[in-house]
Amino acid sequence: MKHSIFTVILLLSIFNFNVVAQSDTLSNKYENSADNLLAGNGKLMIAGYGEVHYNQPLSSTIRNNGTLDVHRMVMFLGYNFNSKTQFISELEFEHTGAEVYVEQAFVQHKINNFINLKAGLMLIPMGIINEYHEPTTFNGVERPLVDNKISPTTWREIGVGFSGNVFPASLKYQVYLVNGFNGYKVDKAILNGKDGLRSGRQKGIESYISAPNFTGKIEYYGIRGLNLGLSGYIGNTQSTLYDKLDKSNDAALAKADSSVVKIAMIGVDARYNLGGLQMRGQLYYSDIANTEQYNALTKKDLGSAM
Repeated sequence: MKHSIFTVILLLSIFNFNVVAQSDTLSNKYENSADNLLAGNGKLMIAGYGEVHYNQPLSSTIRNNGTLDVHRMVMFLGYNFNSKTQFISELEFEHTGAEVYVEQAFVQHKINNFINLKAGLMLIPMGIINEYHEPTTFNGVERPLVDNKISPTTWREIGVGFSGNVFPASLKYQVYLVNGFNGYKVDKAILNGKDGLRSGRQKGIESYISAPNFTGKIEYYGIRGLNLGLSGYIGNTQSTLYDKLDKSNDAALAKADSSVVKIAMIGVDARYNLGGLQMRGQLYYSDIANTEQYNALTKKDLGSAM
C-alpha cells in the first residue's frame, strides 16, 4: 500500500509581527519567533500562528478516510520592561484545545552587546527543528522523525544561562544549565527503546530535579548563505528515588543509581541557501550510559546509543 500525505497550513500574524523564522541579509543568521519578538521595540508584543493538518492515505485497492486536525494554535506574548530586560512567552493549544501547554516563558536581560542572561522555560538548543519548529520552516507536514525521538521537539526545560552574538567573529552562542529528562518517577520507568527520549521531557510541568544538566550550541554564519551549528547536551536523567534518601543506606543508594542513565548527545547541522536552492542536514549521536543497570531494574529495553 502506498500513502500520500497532504496538508493545509494556516498562518496568522497579529500586529504585523511575522512569526515564521527569518534570516538577515546574509541569509544565514537565523531567528525564530521568540528572537523576532526580542528584537521588537514596543512595550507589549503579540504574535501567533495556526496550523491545520489534512492527512489522506491513498491506495489503489483500499478506501481510507482522511483526518483533519487543528493541530495547534499558538500565541506569543512579550513585554519589554526597558531597553535591557524583556519577557517572552509562548502558549500552545493543540487539537482544538484538548491539550494546552506553556512552550516558552523566560526573562532575558541584556548585560552588554555580546551577552544576555536568560532564565525560565526555554527551548533546548539542539539541532535545527527544535528551535525552528514553526510551519513553513521545514519541509513536510509533521516534524521529522529524528526530531521526534532523538532530539524530541518540542524539547524545553526550566533553566538559566547565557546567549548572545559575537558579531566580529560571526558567531551565535547559547549555554544553559537545565533540569534533565524524567527517567524514573514514583516507581515507574519513563524511558524505553521504542519512544527514545521523547517521553522523558518534563516541559516545565511540576518538574523535579535530582542533578542539573548542561546544554549549549554555537553557530557560525560568516560565509554568505551558509550556517554551521555544533550543539551538545550532557547530564543524568532525573529520579525520584533520590528524594529523602538516607545517604547511609547503601542498598537504597545503589537502587537510585540504577534508575538513572547518563546522556551525552552531540549534534552537527548545516544550512545553505543559494537563490531558490535550499539545502540542510543534521546528525545526532547520543551515548547513553548505565543502560544495563537501568533495564535490569525497570525491565525496559533502552539502548546504549541512538
